Amino acid sequence: MLETYLKERRKGKDILLMTHIVAGYPDWDACSDMVAAMVDAGVDLMELQIPFSEPIADGPVILKANQEALERGVTVARCLEFGREMARRHDIPFLYMTYYNILLRRGVAAFVHEMADAGIRGAIVPDLPPEEGEEYLSAMAENGCDPIFIFSPTTSDERLRYLSSVASGFVYCVARKGVTGMDTRFSDELGAYLGRCRRATDLPLALGFGVKDKTDVDFLTGKADIAVIGTQTLRLVEEQGVAAVGDFIRGLR
Repeated sequence: MLETYLKERRKGKDILLMTHIVAGYPDWDACSDMVAAMVDAGVDLMELQIPFSEPIADGPVILKANQEALERGVTVARCLEFGREMARRHDIPFLYMTYYNILLRRGVAAFVHEMADAGIRGAIVPDLPPEEGEEYLSAMAENGCDPIFIFSPTTSDERLRYLSSVASGFVYCVARKGVTGMDTRFSDELGAYLGRCRRATDLPLALGFGVKDKTDVDFLTGKADIAVIGTQTLRLVEEQGVAAVGDFIRGLR
């Protein structure tokens, strides 16, 4: 199980790193090279985002990557095959991140079965509340995959506990309201929020939305188990190319 892997991994590291890429962006070869560079640099797990036309949780950088991937003809089937290839090549857990319409159109049970068969360990579906996800949750349990749910600073303590009761693997804590890629204040207020998250669950905590550099990762050390790097890596690829990714990841920890 993903939870066991993460807790074992944490015994040897002060904080884990999870990266996020958009499948098929900037192209399939570069995407594969990016994954390899990140794994070589020591990331502990990775989100593979299946592009969607209306990625409501994502900011301008990831939105642009979604749009460009779709314009180049990236399909769900090719993303699923890419996930299989990456899980076979690299010895870290991979997750899919996407939106519920992708699962609904393909068939929820069929999607989850394909995901599990490919060796993908879990999924993040930010627009699916657990109250409406009975089919998804059943399929995930039947296939041994972890549904990752999201805490936010505006989530009540009662809701945090409920989400923890249906989540497995880890919990994704968003650092603030809004979308990915915007500025986040790494402050006492954020620390207090993570303390509230910690009291609500025994699962490992990942913190994303605005983690940009080693200073941010250092702030999270001791407060969260996993720092999530997404938008900043895509910015780097746009500005300097895939070759810059490995050194950037190594410099975070």
